[in-house]
Order: sequence, then C-alpha cells, then structure tokens
Amino acid sequence: MDGVPRAVPATLEGLQLTKKAARTGFDWDDTAGIIDKMREETDEIQHALKSGDPSKIEEELGDLLFAAVNLARFLHVDPEIALKSANAKFVRRFHEMERLAARSGRKFEDVPRPEKEALWDSAKLSEKPRIEPHRVPAKQDPRRAKQASVK
Repeated sequence: MDGVPRAVPATLEGLQLTKKAARTGFDWDDTAGIIDKMREETDEIQHALKSGDPSKIEEELGDLLFAAVNLARFLHVDPEIALKSANAKFVRRFHEMERLAARSGRKFEDVPRPEKEALWDSAKLSEKPRIEPHRVPAKQDPRRAKQASVK
C-alpha cells in the first residue's frame, strides 16, 4: 500500500488502495460480493447507532464509504465524479423543491416534513431524462484504415 498518497481526497485514496489490492489478486469476483459487503456495513452502522458510540458509527460509515468506492472501481466509475454528479443532482432537486414551495406562497422552511417529501418526489419527476451526448467517432487516418482492412 506504500506509494498511495494520503493527501489526496479520500475517494481517490480509497480508489488507489483498492486498485493496488486488486493487482495483487485481492479482489471481488463480481459486484454481488461488493454489494453484499455494503449491506453488511449498513447492518453494522445500524448496530453502531444502537450503541450510541460516535467513534464506532464513524468507523462503520467509513467502511461503507470504502466499500462504495471499491464498487465504483470495480464498475470502472470514478467515485469522485459520481459523487460530484450526485451532489449536483441533489442541488437541482432541492432548488426545485424551494421553487415549488415558493409557488404555493410558502417559504421552504415552513413546509411540514411530509410535504417536503412530496415536493422531493415532484422534483424528481419533473427532471428530464438524461440523454448522453451523441458521440461522433473521430476521423480515422486513411493509412490506418487501409492497414486495418489488410489484417
């Protein structure tokens, strides 16, 4: 594990640690194992919550986050980008909730919790489906195309 810088964001550190472990053969066979591990960590968080021990709660939450980063690596997803995207989605939806509350003449803070949940559902439904941008293949060098057709 030497060589993994500790001064990088935690998601990047976890990603690099799990990549190094995987290169040694210490890896999951498939995503099911990682998802099971995440369920196990969630159960351990619930147990820690019952104990009321803040350090145990933090430890178990860290284990869950580490497992999520490992799942991202396994799926070839950059966890930092995935989290940034999730953060942006949350902000969009939250702003929509505030807009919907204002449209009904109320400040968001004054809306009762059950109605906030309904506003959240409305905000989710109002989002347009994400469409991936159309990717145009880069022009291929004619010499390379000729070489490829010869093979």
